[in-house]
Amino acid sequence: MNNKETPNLTESYDLELLKEQLQHILAHEPLEELRDIVADLTLELAIDLPRLAAALLHRQHIIQPTELSTVITERVDNVPNAMKMVRYRLDIGSEHQVTLDDIKRVLVEESGVDKNNINNVSIRHQYTLIELPDAMPPDIFQLLKTVEINNQKLDIRRVKIRNKKRSIQHGRRGKTRNPKPQGHISDPL
Repeated sequence: MNNKETPNLTESYDLELLKEQLQHILAHEPLEELRDIVADLTLELAIDLPRLAAALLHRQHIIQPTELSTVITERVDNVPNAMKMVRYRLDIGSEHQVTLDDIKRVLVEESGVDKNNINNVSIRHQYTLIELPDAMPPDIFQLLKTVEINNQKLDIRRVKIRNKKRSIQHGRRGKTRNPKPQGHISDPL
């Protein structure tokens, strides 16, 4: 056993925040490939899913002890229907000591975007996901690539939306579904 005093990890997690973050991830992130990895790990390590999940949370806690409490996700559902929003990735996150207010302030100052049109912000450890109005002028986009917060460039990039149908068919590590044999006629019900 380790002689070091082990801190109570459950006290270091904000469980409500963790639940919110997990709900957001489950609703908005493509997880098919990660599910395959988890399934492989449970088999290879011969452990059950709750034990693997606990180990992954613990690993996350060891590598970035404050990450779970510093990840900020702001979800906005009342976006006007007429305004098309685009998802962007910024190369700045909680490891750069950035706050939601910092990001909004810089975007408003540098691009002129209305702060009410900065939506669905998710500050991760090394990057941030954010939604901004479509049709950003190219010169503003180029400017935002070079703008810095806490000596870290935003390096803004548009996030490509994955085609869910394609990711379901091709997200299984090269496995393809067996189509019905040629000439096969299904039995009527």
